[in-house]
Amino acid sequence: MEKVTLKDKTFKTFIPYEKISAAIDDVAAKINSDFRNCDDVPVLLCVLNGSIMFMAELMKRLTFPLEVVSLKLTSYEGTNTTGKVKQAMGLTADISGRRVIIVEDIVDSGNTIVELKRIMEERGAAESRICTMLLKPDAYRKDIRLDYVAMDIPNDFIVGFGLDYDELGRNLKDIYVLDE
Repeated sequence: MEKVTLKDKTFKTFIPYEKISAAIDDVAAKINSDFRNCDDVPVLLCVLNGSIMFMAELMKRLTFPLEVVSLKLTSYEGTNTTGKVKQAMGLTADISGRRVIIVEDIVDSGNTIVELKRIMEERGAAESRICTMLLKPDAYRKDIRLDYVAMDIPNDFIVGFGLDYDELGRNLKDIYVLDE
């Protein structure tokens, strides 16, 4: 089992890239099925920075015309959520009247999802669906339906494949869990 050290913490391999890739294949197939014959051009919304790797992998597998838009929200400091979601960068395009697929790296408390749905409504999206690479079902307590979930994981702190610890570890191709 491979280990990596980021700042003051050591992490061990948790989900190898091959398993991540297979899960993305499955979630992309569901999205392709739902959007296969669409007449419009849906928006794929990348929630920066964590979703970049998932977004890139997912986009390659989607077979319908789409537009890419980004937004940056922050809610973490170190390994802890602050409980407050702040918009660090606004939407990079107008989404009014558009169908939006929100691409998230991970859903835990759900606070970010609530804020994303609020922003979509405020900006006039015709519809918004949630696609997340990872879900921590033990931590998620919101009533908002998650339309596409690649994998469920335990409520542990993880890094890699876009996820960070104080901005480090996003470039790791596997997902690692805190080694305690």
